[in-house]
Amino acid sequence: MNICVLDGYTLNPGDLSWDQLSKIGKTYIYDRTPEELIIERASKAEIVLTNKTPLSRATLERLPNLKYIGVLATGFDVVDTKAAEERGIIISNIPTYGTESVSQMVFALLLEHCHHVQRHSDAVMQGEWGRNPDWCFWNYPLVELAGKTMGIVGFGRIGLQTARLASAFGMNILAYDAYHRDIDLPNFQWAELPDLMRQSDVVSLHCPLTPETEGMINAENLSMMKPSAIIINTSRGKLVNNKDLAEALNAGVISGAGLDVLAVEPPEDTNPLLHAKNCIITPHIAWATKEARSRLLDLAVDNIKAFVAGSSKNVVHSI
Repeated sequence: MNICVLDGYTLNPGDLSWDQLSKIGKTYIYDRTPEELIIERASKAEIVLTNKTPLSRATLERLPNLKYIGVLATGFDVVDTKAAEERGIIISNIPTYGTESVSQMVFALLLEHCHHVQRHSDAVMQGEWGRNPDWCFWNYPLVELAGKTMGIVGFGRIGLQTARLASAFGMNILAYDAYHRDIDLPNFQWAELPDLMRQSDVVSLHCPLTPETEGMINAENLSMMKPSAIIINTSRGKLVNNKDLAEALNAGVISGAGLDVLAVEPPEDTNPLLHAKNCIITPHIAWATKEARSRLLDLAVDNIKAFVAGSSKNVVHSI
């Protein structure tokens, strides 16, 4: 059994071990694979693992030995799933590894807006505190979360865990999702999207990218929000219309944004959010704690073992 990892560096920059994968078969691990080298590197592989290296129809047609694709992520749009299904290739993803890490990142972004920790630390290091006539100072508004309302758009595992953290901060919670179920949290209620946008002090996005959700954070929905409100996106970059959000931030329609994902990654220099007011952008790291990456690798190996045993799990299908 030949296994080819096309872009292993993002998952494992050196702090994890590939040994459990190597026990399954002869393993070839590449940190990164340009598209023009995919065929050469994966031509003998029955199993290919990819994070963001695309596997198009044209590529799959030139990999006659390929039987299984393991996507080292939850999203699997890097694979032409229809072409894979036509060739009888099984595709598995990793759906549950990052719940705690991603929800934690929501609050890392939110708390930075509330307290501006890095900016105040920079000010101290630059001598502003030492020169200040008072015993303390602050350069930016400081915000307490208790009693504020968090609106959560998409209420799967990560949305629910984000709600639990919000509840621990004493926040009220509104949730919008196509599927409603009983939720045992204080100060929780379901809401329609327009009501959620109007009432929330913080809106956190946790829904999948579909034709219906693409660009859902647009000028119309942003105009419904409080001027003091904050948007947080740790889900999919294309949920947000970049131009509309940048204009809303610059015009003071909303107070701020915390984004761990963008529509195009890495971002183009022309992305207006790179220069928007009160916009914090991190480089798609919500999923990347060592603990989450370790779980991801373990689950990827479990997926392969299940495939080899003839009982594939976490199988995804074309949409």
